[in-house]
Amino acid sequence: MKKNPRPPARASQSRREPPSPEAEASRAARPLREDLVLQASLEAYGFIRHEGRLADRALDFTLRHKRNLYSNERRAVAERVYALLRRQLTVDFLLERAHRGFSRLDKTRQDVLRLATSRILHGEPMDVVARTSALTGPNADALAALPEAARALEALPRDKRFPIAASLPDFLARYFREVFGEDAERAAEAMNERAPLTARTNGFKGDREKLRALLEQEGVQSSPTSLSPLGLILDTRTNAFSLEAFREGWFELQDEGSQLLGMLVDAPPTRVVDACAGAGGKTLQLAVQMKNRGDLHALDIEEWRIEELRKRARRAGVHNVRTQVIPPEGPEADEAIAPLKGKADRVLVDAPCSGTGTFRRKPDARYRLTPEMLADHVARQKRLLERFSQLVKPGGRLIYGTCSILRQENEEVVQDFLSKHPDYSVRPVAEELGPELGAKVGPGPFLRLAPHLHGTDGFFGAILVRAK
Repeated sequence: MKKNPRPPARASQSRREPPSPEAEASRAARPLREDLVLQASLEAYGFIRHEGRLADRALDFTLRHKRNLYSNERRAVAERVYALLRRQLTVDFLLERAHRGFSRLDKTRQDVLRLATSRILHGEPMDVVARTSALTGPNADALAALPEAARALEALPRDKRFPIAASLPDFLARYFREVFGEDAERAAEAMNERAPLTARTNGFKGDREKLRALLEQEGVQSSPTSLSPLGLILDTRTNAFSLEAFREGWFELQDEGSQLLGMLVDAPPTRVVDACAGAGGKTLQLAVQMKNRGDLHALDIEEWRIEELRKRARRAGVHNVRTQVIPPEGPEADEAIAPLKGKADRVLVDAPCSGTGTFRRKPDARYRLTPEMLADHVARQKRLLERFSQLVKPGGRLIYGTCSILRQENEEVVQDFLSKHPDYSVRPVAEELGPELGAKVGPGPFLRLAPHLHGTDGFFGAILVRAK
């Protein structure tokens, strides 16, 4: 039940046929018009940094109004803005030391230097970046001084260097060290890399190899995910939503870690509740597990999300979903779910959280999160577990998950719930995933995934069994 305002309406879809793979390849091969890419990057980044807009929506808004950009230019804008956001604190530290007058520059010139510095950090030649960014004089000299600024960063004591090098606010850097210990630097580095584009095969259409063959016919190369038996990594950079295989319901875009969380539910074809369904990614996965039989109840507090779920269900050929918009809090929320009390074999609570496991995809989220917001998330997670646990029948299972790596939202929430509900016990995830996959995801009773260890987003999952 991720409560967010409804996103801005998308531009109306064209009735023209989508471009062929050959046409897309031709457009992608064109050299970048760097002046247009820079202008669009500055606009999108300005919306994010100076106006506080969410990164994905700022980029969507900018690119919808830049109709003259080629497909490779649109990708370049998105990649450069996201790359800068992932390294924001590092870039600012370096520029403040490499450019004596950086803080006195106007916002636009500062942002040009930020984008240029980020490109250099990600391996582009300094002279090419300076030329294509139209930097001269002291501003170009600042790029040449970046190596010396980098040495100053390396010379800092480890506890001061880590938050800057990882581009994490101090309180999040401290939590990363608590969770990952000596592996914290590697974990943060992996969070600052571009995430793969991962698809989940719709089992109603066919198996993963069949989908792989269909994608290859459309010019898209893919490789199987190493953990999920349902996933493919799309190796060819493309607009996945324009593919015929997507329009025919063969796949949904879903991170491999999210797929594994869905696998923990092991939904029987009876009565299952996806309590925080959102737009329905895991709901559709559960429908396949249930073979389109039984009752799959998808609940959320946002009508627009439920409407999106209905559209996706139609495309995927899912027929057993019963959608319901419920109030977020209070007696009305309890009354809305009362008919399901004590009747569900499985209840999935994929709770709203800090999103610290998804920083690869939402790099700006780290700068928005505060300790107070984290405390609010934890309080809400505890309320959601308490509320929806009432739906689990004796012998049924409550599956709790987040896309967070923080113990406050994961193990500590589970332990708090268990302390108040002695009729629940933990089922180790390896018993559900099997010994081979269980060994790959690591030891312990819970599912705990991280990019540097598993190549997935950061996810947590727990299976709680109610006594008969």
